[in-house]
Amino acid sequence: MSFLKSIAAIGSNPTDDESTRLQKSLLVICSFPFMLAGVVWGIMYILFGETRAGLIPLSYSIFSALSMAFFAFTRKFVVFRFTQLLLILILPWALMTALGGFINGSAVILWGLICPLGALLFDKPSRATYWLVAYMVLIVLSGVLQSKSIIDNHLTSGQKSLFFVINLMGVGSLIYLMVSYFVREKNFFQARSDALLLNILPAEVTRELTETGSVKPARFEEVTILFSDFKEFTNIVATIPTHKLVDELNEIFGNFDDIMQDEGVEKIQTIGDAYLAASGVPKQVTDHALRCTRAAKKMIAYIDQRNEVSAIKWKIRIGLHSGPCAAGVIGKKKFAYTLFGDTINTASRLETASEEGRINVSAYTYDLIKDHFRGEYRGKITAKGKGDLDMYFV
Repeated sequence: MSFLKSIAAIGSNPTDDESTRLQKSLLVICSFPFMLAGVVWGIMYILFGETRAGLIPLSYSIFSALSMAFFAFTRKFVVFRFTQLLLILILPWALMTALGGFINGSAVILWGLICPLGALLFDKPSRATYWLVAYMVLIVLSGVLQSKSIIDNHLTSGQKSLFFVINLMGVGSLIYLMVSYFVREKNFFQARSDALLLNILPAEVTRELTETGSVKPARFEEVTILFSDFKEFTNIVATIPTHKLVDELNEIFGNFDDIMQDEGVEKIQTIGDAYLAASGVPKQVTDHALRCTRAAKKMIAYIDQRNEVSAIKWKIRIGLHSGPCAAGVIGKKKFAYTLFGDTINTASRLETASEEGRINVSAYTYDLIKDHFRGEYRGKITAKGKGDLDMYFV
């Protein structure tokens, strides 16, 4: 396997994108069995008394090896691709012509079919059409030449049948290997792309987006929003290097992500030090408030435990509010799953009115969880843009 990776790395460039890297590795890997086949074919024809014909596949192997060496030295993939496609197109036709046509040549021109098929994998599909036309022209030319040709060869009928079998099996096998390798690599990159998309959007939304190309906005009547941020965050930003701040938030939010996954809560987004999550979207559940409350308690427990050993002490505060909201995917590029509605705004106000290490919930949310969690009524507290709200610590 390591040998195959070394072969596939010939001519590679660290700046190549995934598509170019796949095309390069596939063409290099396919070129080696083609060169080996050329040597075997050449030796067999020479042993069967067709020296002139045998020199053609041998010359293919030599020119192909030189082309690959040039590619390894210069990394000029366009030149390497063109020479490989041209060789696999022309030399099978030349060999068949030297042997006396389709039948006498055991349909060796079938190897030329690798050229347009290879162009589909290694080049733009539009250019593959030109290679296919060139292949068809050679087929027609071969038919014209055969009607006027008097060339015969020294191969017996049994030897011709042997080459028929070898050519058909060889071309079929190589086409299968080329396509299967490409499909396997494509599936690998597709799986990685899907995994990345799942890290951005909820699974249900990702499925709808990939199947239909769009996501219909939806309204959800029963949702609980979890909002958190860190008190005195501005002071922390001013006292530590940027890379340290990013590392700290990445570690903290990474653990929050795990908590959300464990509790069945959907992470929506992070903005600076703010962390937004929701339960009840896009999959509706009846215990959305309980899930968010359990997640919030785990978040506080994690921060408390972390503060015991970390030099930087984070002061988290959390707000929860339940109610209706709308959700949808916004934008064509760098899209995001976004929530809309007064429920989100109220949850943000509850978070702002919370205190260090506490979970501040609205009266409606507390009504949904009071049979499971004890609460401390805080009275009516003024929230910006909302007036006086009944609030509870849980």
